[in-house]
Amino acid sequence: MARTIRVAGLILAGGRGERLGGTIKSELVVGGLRLLERVALPLADCSPLLVAHGRLDPAQLRLPAHFRPVPDLPGDYAGPLAGLAAAVAHLALLAEPPELLVCAAVDAPFLPTGYVDWLIAGLGPHDAAIAGYSGQPYPTNSIWRLARIAQLPAEVLAGTAPRSLKSLAARLDSVLQDWPRTAAGDPFANINTPEELAEMQRRAGTSGGVRED
Repeated sequence: MARTIRVAGLILAGGRGERLGGTIKSELVVGGLRLLERVALPLADCSPLLVAHGRLDPAQLRLPAHFRPVPDLPGDYAGPLAGLAAAVAHLALLAEPPELLVCAAVDAPFLPTGYVDWLIAGLGPHDAAIAGYSGQPYPTNSIWRLARIAQLPAEVLAGTAPRSLKSLAARLDSVLQDWPRTAAGDPFANINTPEELAEMQRRAGTSGGVRED
């Protein structure tokens, strides 16, 4: 699909993995790749490619050279909403900001091929589209029109922004873009526990774990 609009990518990678023993989620390995690298694959055509690292030191994420780290804005906001606001603030400084921003959760290792174009198709004339499977929304896997969320950084700084991506989407003209059910299973399933990590590694045909090199 040839694109006529500019699309930026954002990997939400600030998770500390408390239920995984405090492991930095982006360092987990599934299918022979760190989650950070694996999730970046379907965002390869996005420019720029941002990584929201929250309160983590970006050096801990060992970012490839073309990844741009974006820290949370000052204040008490945290999590995916804070990461999105930080990305919007960063993109606003560019000479030619993109029109769309695609988000991907770093702990969702099975994002489908064609993920970005599929979200663009689902977005249509709307402000945002949230990826879903069997009716289950995954707001961290989503696409947003930057013009419609341009005030989000100022709202975060003022303490008046919504506290979640779900709440943000609810106040916009947003749609749920549901991935069709297939034998491959939920492409947006994510990792929060050791059991879920083991299942994802089984699904990928690997017995990897935390990268040690």
